[in-house]
Amino acid sequence: MKKTLFLIWIMCVALVGKAQVDFTVAAEKSVNAVVHIRTEIVTSNTYYDFFGSFLEQIYGNRIQVPDNVSVGFGSGVVISSDGYIVTNNHVVEGARKIEVTFNDKHKREAEVVGTDPTTDIALIKVDAQDLEYLTFGDSDKVRVGEWVLAVGNPFNLTSTVTAGIVSAKARNINILGAGTIESFIQTDAAVNPGNSGGALVNTSGDLIGINAAIASRTGSYEGYSFAIPSNIAKKVVEDFLLYGSLQRAYLGIAPAEITEELAKQKNLNVMTGVYVDDVYEGGAAQKAGIKNGDIILSINDITVDTRTQLIGAIGQFRPGDKVVVKVLRGENERDFNVTLANMHGTESIIKGGDRFYNEQLGLVLEPLSQEMKKAIKTNYGLRIVEVKDGVFKRKGLNNDYIILVVNNQKVSSEKELNAALKNSRNGKIRIEMTDVSSEFMTIFEFYDR
Repeated sequence: MKKTLFLIWIMCVALVGKAQVDFTVAAEKSVNAVVHIRTEIVTSNTYYDFFGSFLEQIYGNRIQVPDNVSVGFGSGVVISSDGYIVTNNHVVEGARKIEVTFNDKHKREAEVVGTDPTTDIALIKVDAQDLEYLTFGDSDKVRVGEWVLAVGNPFNLTSTVTAGIVSAKARNINILGAGTIESFIQTDAAVNPGNSGGALVNTSGDLIGINAAIASRTGSYEGYSFAIPSNIAKKVVEDFLLYGSLQRAYLGIAPAEITEELAKQKNLNVMTGVYVDDVYEGGAAQKAGIKNGDIILSINDITVDTRTQLIGAIGQFRPGDKVVVKVLRGENERDFNVTLANMHGTESIIKGGDRFYNEQLGLVLEPLSQEMKKAIKTNYGLRIVEVKDGVFKRKGLNNDYIILVVNNQKVSSEKELNAALKNSRNGKIRIEMTDVSSEFMTIFEFYDR
């Protein structure tokens, strides 16, 4: 009798546990707020790119070869009733046309509001009203082992919902390059090509992440998928709407993860926190009193044990924001009130006007941050923020590059770039660039005619 009652009790507990994980509410809230995105991207003919300058010298005029149009697909999440949609930067990057299809099959063309390759977040907008939308949840409260749903359009299959758990938080998988914010939520919910830009929601239907990538040897799902935390995505979206560009905050340190080797080298007695390997002169940390050798334990009570967790925590703030940094110095814990800075080391908001557009190249550019300079080991350069109509787009180049030298002159500002462009011989312009991961150099030459 007791054995029978025990088995019944076990079955009831199992049934209650299963009943608590109800995905229907979250699915119903999500499917109508997740859209299919189709993009058209123009790339120049490869033959024309390779021989352009040579043929130009022979014939005097460019030979017109039709552009190639490639089509891409992805997903997006409606975040307001009046048509704002968040997606991945890589879904809409370089697109000349963006078409959004809703779950009820009606279509709208979208315009880009803002893009940011350092977080892989983009904001687009369609002309619409009374749309169903998702609200941002708090990704800092997401727990490992929590049930989640991934909603998107894999392989052009619309409104697909898959379930899984949060496998890990603050993952860095090195896909965005140097100077970027990678602090992904890892899940085992099935995500495939076409899911990029779609929603990761909890069982209440709150948006806790934007699906961005998979770890795969085949290009299809193999058990690991990654989403940009909603707190980072929300902050980037607000920056686009309020300021016209991303407002990146910096702590002003060179962080190092505490490993057994580092602990032995530095005579550390702890294996938790993030080691301060260097403090940048004039940066936020130095002004607050943080020193080399300190160990950062938390940011605003958010525990940080890895470099990625630290970057993800700071990535939720803007220049001028004040945070409490808990530090272990020697045997003592101390709290430092730190006012975060922008890439120039000041506390000011950098508005979109601080970036500049060069019509001759068809590029939106900005000076390098101190962190980016350290990452690629240089003290000069201009990061390509956006590629518009112009020679770069015709050559099929994207914004994964940093311009270092133009016509043998180092460039770090709009003034220096303009001066260098004027210093061309016979109309020939030579540009030396590195990719954002600083893995290789590229020489780009063209005739400005």
